[in-house]
Amino acid sequence: MLRSVSQLEVAGKTVFLRADFNVPLSRGTITETHRIDSTLPTIEFLMERGARVLVASHLGRPGGTADPRWSLAPVARCLEDRLGRPVPLAPDCVGPAVAPSLADPRAAGVVLLENLRFHAGEEANDPAFAAALAGLADVYVNDAFGAAHRAHASTAGMAAHFREKGAGFLFRREVDYLSRVIEAPERPVAAVLGGAKVSDKIGILKNLIPRVDLILVGGAMAYTFLAARSVAVGRSLLEEDFLDVAREILDAAAAAGVPFLLPIDHVVAEDTAVEEPAVTGDESVPEGRMALDIGPRTAALFAERLKDAAVTLWNGPLGLFEREPYRHGTVAVAKALAASAATTVIAGGDTVAAVGLAETAGAMTHLSTGGGAALEFLEGKTLPGVRALEAGDSA
Repeated sequence: MLRSVSQLEVAGKTVFLRADFNVPLSRGTITETHRIDSTLPTIEFLMERGARVLVASHLGRPGGTADPRWSLAPVARCLEDRLGRPVPLAPDCVGPAVAPSLADPRAAGVVLLENLRFHAGEEANDPAFAAALAGLADVYVNDAFGAAHRAHASTAGMAAHFREKGAGFLFRREVDYLSRVIEAPERPVAAVLGGAKVSDKIGILKNLIPRVDLILVGGAMAYTFLAARSVAVGRSLLEEDFLDVAREILDAAAAAGVPFLLPIDHVVAEDTAVEEPAVTGDESVPEGRMALDIGPRTAALFAERLKDAAVTLWNGPLGLFEREPYRHGTVAVAKALAASAATTVIAGGDTVAAVGLAETAGAMTHLSTGGGAALEFLEGKTLPGVRALEAGDSA
């Protein structure tokens, strides 16, 4: 059973909170704070209950060495701004260098430990490193669902050292909403899938077909499916090595009686620099052109079919949404979901960015921070970070 942080005894205890602050940086400045903001409710809950909170995270890929370019100092500044109080940054996450930070009078509420990946033992799930991390605290809380698919020391190994352990509010929210898609407590369930490659979505599609009532596919991955149906796709992105897999998926959906809708028109151009693209009259793409967005008829069809869904999962933009001429299909579907009565689960960084661009993020039920973890969960895999919290009493 996955216990919530609200079920744990934390008053007067030191809590090790694994967060996912792997945020985008530009010249040392955080450019998008969604992951930090999403963990604030857990931090604030623990502080209100009288716990000392040791927050730990990775950032980037420093390769097991202390690289100042990947310091969590910008995150500490962001947390101070959000919490309205000092957040000392320890110079390390284990060892004697941590002790002075814990003795700092400002550390009575929350301390941020330095980047976990400054130590090779983190990604190696080294038992000694896991034990050193665990030795800092009385209670373990994981709110880093975005790293739950990694069997690392801070997401899996150290959990075995605690009797009192559970999931933060964000972690629980991720599991609860993603489970609504694959366990289907409400019907009908629709899945909107986009992005570049069929090869990235094979596991999700195979797991979803027996569990959903409708699949809508756009983005560049749609052209491998269209080609598998012998539709001309021009110069659109095509994974020729996966044509047979695409046919198998189409056949599986047909056998299960699940409608599998592909674009019926497209926004096309000779290359991505074209500012005034054309719209095709049907599902085929002319020779010498590439499809860069779903067309207006497809957007209208997708919006109409999604109106009756009780739960809708959306993973992957439906076109080259970063450029204005090729974002209209993605924006139209975002607005259709925002206007629907469905529980809407938005998974994947590009998809979250797309609904933000469409100014519909506030109308969505859940914006997942999960990234690869969310995709593996939707594939039906058991994530190491989830398994570690579900394990019986330890320590």
